[in-house]
Amino acid sequence: MSLFLVEASLQDIVKTKEQLTKKVEELEVKLKNNESSLIELQVSTDFTRSFFIIEAIDEQSTLEHLNDVGIIANLVKEVRLVGDELDNVKANKDKVNYLVEWNLPEDLTMEKYLERKKQNSVYYDEVPEVSFARTYVCEDMTKCLCFYDAPDETAVTRAREAVKAPIDEITEILDKE
Repeated sequence: MSLFLVEASLQDIVKTKEQLTKKVEELEVKLKNNESSLIELQVSTDFTRSFFIIEAIDEQSTLEHLNDVGIIANLVKEVRLVGDELDNVKANKDKVNYLVEWNLPEDLTMEKYLERKKQNSVYYDEVPEVSFARTYVCEDMTKCLCFYDAPDETAVTRAREAVKAPIDEITEILDKE
């Protein structure tokens, strides 16, 4: 089984948290029936962007499951979880409210990325009001998504500056509770 990042807009599909919950339940049934699972879903506050992490056999089956419930993917990439254990993520242990996207430079390898992350992560201590949760790195090394719990976007920016990591986009995540 592999992890897949799926980006899609839910804006034309759901308008409320209740509708989102129903759509997620529908997707989870479909995935479970096909020996796949939804690891997590993070959605922008306006529903224009959603980030699914799905554990599945392959990309094609992942797309089929989403299409079956009316979700059209804009992007599907195999990813690697960094900074947390899959069991912790599955348990929804960490609350996140910001997602940072970074389009990785062409010359960066996974090994260099992991080494850089290990060296620079200690600098998160300089911004104690921000909690780093986890990162998903695309296996093709095109982009990564980093999840944070922070008081505001400015604090996330300070945390990224502290660890010397660029920001291509910041998305505020919907509180699904």
